[in-house]
Amino acid sequence: MSDVHELMQAMGRAAVAAAVPLALADAATKNRALTAAAAALRRRYAAVVAANVEDMSAARQAGLGAALLDRLHLDEKRVEAMARGLEEIVALADPIGSVSAEWTRPNGLRIQRVRVPLGVIGIIYESRPNVTADAGALCLKSGNAAILRGGSESGRSSAAIHACLAEGLAAAGLPPACIQLVPTADRAAVGEMLGGMSDYIDVLVPRGGRSLVARVQAEARVPVIGHLEGNCHVYVDRDADPDMARAVVLNSKLRRTGVCGAAETLLIDRAVAPALARSLVAALLDAGCEVRADEAAGLLGGDARVKPATEQDWYTEYLDAIIAVRVVDGVDGAMAHIAKYGSAHTESIVTANSATAERFLARVDSAIVLHNASTQFADGGEFGMGAEIGISTDRFHARGPVGVEQLTSYKYVVRGAGQVRPG
Repeated sequence: MSDVHELMQAMGRAAVAAAVPLALADAATKNRALTAAAAALRRRYAAVVAANVEDMSAARQAGLGAALLDRLHLDEKRVEAMARGLEEIVALADPIGSVSAEWTRPNGLRIQRVRVPLGVIGIIYESRPNVTADAGALCLKSGNAAILRGGSESGRSSAAIHACLAEGLAAAGLPPACIQLVPTADRAAVGEMLGGMSDYIDVLVPRGGRSLVARVQAEARVPVIGHLEGNCHVYVDRDADPDMARAVVLNSKLRRTGVCGAAETLLIDRAVAPALARSLVAALLDAGCEVRADEAAGLLGGDARVKPATEQDWYTEYLDAIIAVRVVDGVDGAMAHIAKYGSAHTESIVTANSATAERFLARVDSAIVLHNASTQFADGGEFGMGAEIGISTDRFHARGPVGVEQLTSYKYVVRGAGQVRPG
């Protein structure tokens, strides 16, 4: 325990020291580091994949489920996607030093609100080794030093990816401590980040399952950016185009079942049940998705493969090829269901009625709301924000995809000409 404490304290001190020159680094220097890291990922992809093969083998032996294995898996295509993600971040405008507002007071004082880094960001994540690249790069671009603590199941993969980031930092002449990867799988390291490093870490970002996020939100002694669950919904309205509804529902649920933007509940307007409901349920079942439905509109009698839904299903984030299906009384019924059971993450409405769509978009209080589009677009890259460090369901500071701009704060810069405040 004392060894882990000393290790984490040393990492904290190094991060604080590195944050100073990083905050002052110009855009060209940071972009040079990211470009070199992307090149290193492509050059070393065989080593990254080989490390991942070892992680995958150990994970299978440990009995990890299909969703977690999918999150952990890397191949040449996914490594290339990481490299492209870094280059997309290079293409983003540098937020540091940008002026978001400015005005002049009657006394002549000129005031500006200027973007600045948060400082040192700690990221605690599970399974997904690509978070190492995404989080490290976003912190770098936004001028923040990063301390990354990946899950033990992705340790070899994350180390191989971090080596590429380190190569990028060296190429740009930036301190290696700008992006640090915790080198131990000891769980005590997480405890140190939560409760023992408030002198060094300014913000924590958890990426993982409910138990990890809940622990971070409960125990952290610094601010936390994150979401607890992604219980996302698709509502198919009475005015939906059936072919569009089928495409959006299947993609929302099954494109990748293990991402937080995957739909977990399908809501169908009673006005178009049972015909459309049975059609959509059959499409999901035929695609290999387990369906747990209510009894409305004869869903259970329509196909013997359908399982009865329980009250708990409406609250559940499956992260698997399972979906809950419910018939509701129009858009108001859908919104009431989402308000009661949802996690304020991402919700979509499929309808050709613009007034109904606008009602849904205005009244559903989630971080992301969509009209006639898949919930799987709940992603910073798809929003044009580059890779994202996560989706925030918070109402303070950042909400929705957390990208470069969301990893900054601001300060007020005031310029005068000798003004003093009268008594």
